[in-house]
Amino acid sequence: MVPFLPATVIGSWSFPGWYQKFCEDVAKHPEQYGSFDREEAIRDAVQLAVSDQLRAGADIITDGEMHRVDFNLGFYDYLEGIKPLPPSRQWGAPAHDQRSRYLVVSPLTAPKGLGTVEEYARLRSITRAPVKVPVPGPYTLAGCLQGGEVYADRDAVAEALLAIVNREMKQLVNAGVDFIQLDEPSFACHPDQPDKFLDIVARTVEGVDAKISMHMCFGNFRARAVGLRSYKPLFPHLGQVKVQQLALEFASREMAEIELLRQLPSTMEVAVGLVDVKNTWIEPPQLVAERLRTVLKYVEPERVHITPDCGFSQTARHVAQRKLAAMVEGVRIVRSELNRSE
Repeated sequence: MVPFLPATVIGSWSFPGWYQKFCEDVAKHPEQYGSFDREEAIRDAVQLAVSDQLRAGADIITDGEMHRVDFNLGFYDYLEGIKPLPPSRQWGAPAHDQRSRYLVVSPLTAPKGLGTVEEYARLRSITRAPVKVPVPGPYTLAGCLQGGEVYADRDAVAEALLAIVNREMKQLVNAGVDFIQLDEPSFACHPDQPDKFLDIVARTVEGVDAKISMHMCFGNFRARAVGLRSYKPLFPHLGQVKVQQLALEFASREMAEIELLRQLPSTMEVAVGLVDVKNTWIEPPQLVAERLRTVLKYVEPERVHITPDCGFSQTARHVAQRKLAAMVEGVRIVRSELNRSE
């Protein structure tokens, strides 16, 4: 059972060092690894991710996205109708312009889905703890695709991906998932057309019978943001989005704009990012508690989940372990205070 003020993660967990090396070896020498070899390694990595989260005290967990690459880049392996483009820059400071990119050469399809149903089945074979399953949003997925002669622009690519993502979410529900996180950070970085954004999300989640949270950060590729780090341009429109929860980052922005949460409808939950995944400093539990008390000035505790700002895929594992444990301890401090005041 999920407790009051649940502590959870956004999605990804830090890869163990050996698993990072394994993934690099498979990419360079795929002929040296059979399907059983790969599945054994993935399962072992998921078991470690689950163990890390539960040991830290998380109330809702994920599989750590161990079968994915940098949050969403692995999903392009499931898409047909694309071919990789040569990297525009390989040297120098790491940044978003070094991400993999693809050219669309025929209408997009994903005949085998996006792999999340298999991820969920593996996770459920490992643990019965409360879980959520993150799924990439169509607009964010479209960011690494050039439409070529098939699609006129990013909007057209997103339209093609929308049906694929919607079908994936429905298949997750059929598999038993009751909590799905739609990852759409790109909307926070492109806030100039909120009505289009609301329409895309509404059609993406249409007919999906599950609790849906929408994660909107400002990018975390190689621990770097990619957009203006402000949610203000999306308000008050954000309160109209057809999801039950918003997952937003605040820790890395020193709790800036937390007062905007007051504008959300009373039926909408908020997963607040109270730990910064972009640095290696471990937030003291007392600071997490202080941040949470600030949140509760604007949102009733019944509507609040507590998370890191983003996934831990870009964070060293020993740092992620300590950060999550400190976050959970900070949440427990506030839970105790609220219980004493009742």
